[in-house]
Amino acid sequence: MKRMLTTPEFASYPDDWHFSPVLDCGDFVFLSGVTGTRTDLSVAEDPETQFRDAFGFLDAYLAVAGLTFDDVVEMTTYHVDLRRHLGAFIKVKDEFVRAPYPAWTAVGVTELITEGTLAEIRVIARRKPEREPPA
Repeated sequence: MKRMLTTPEFASYPDDWHFSPVLDCGDFVFLSGVTGTRTDLSVAEDPETQFRDAFGFLDAYLAVAGLTFDDVVEMTTYHVDLRRHLGAFIKVKDEFVRAPYPAWTAVGVTELITEGTLAEIRVIARRKPEREPPA
C-alpha cells in the first residue's frame, strides 16, 4: 500500500509541486519537509510564531493519516541560522513532541524554498500495530 494524503488547506501542493505531502505506506508514514509558510504564502517574521506554524501544519498532516506526534520516530530539521534560532525552535518543538523523543538530526543550511523561512521539518512516523490506516 502506498497512498498520498494532504490537508484541504494544502490540497494544491501535489499538483503544483509534484510531491506527496504525506506518503502513507501502511506501517510507516513519511511527511515531506514542512516550513512555516501559510496557505496565503506569508511567513511570520517572529521565529517562534513561524516554528509554531510549521509544527501546526505537521500536526494537521499527521492527523490526516490518523497519527499524532507520539507516532513520530524520526525528525530531520533544516535551519537557516541554526545556532541563532535553535533555542526558540526547541522551545516550540517541546510544545508538540514529548518523550519518548524521536531520533532527531538538525542541519544548518543557507536557504530554504520560501524566502524568509527559517526551518523545514521532515518526519517519519510509525503506525502502531493496533492502529489501522484511515479509510
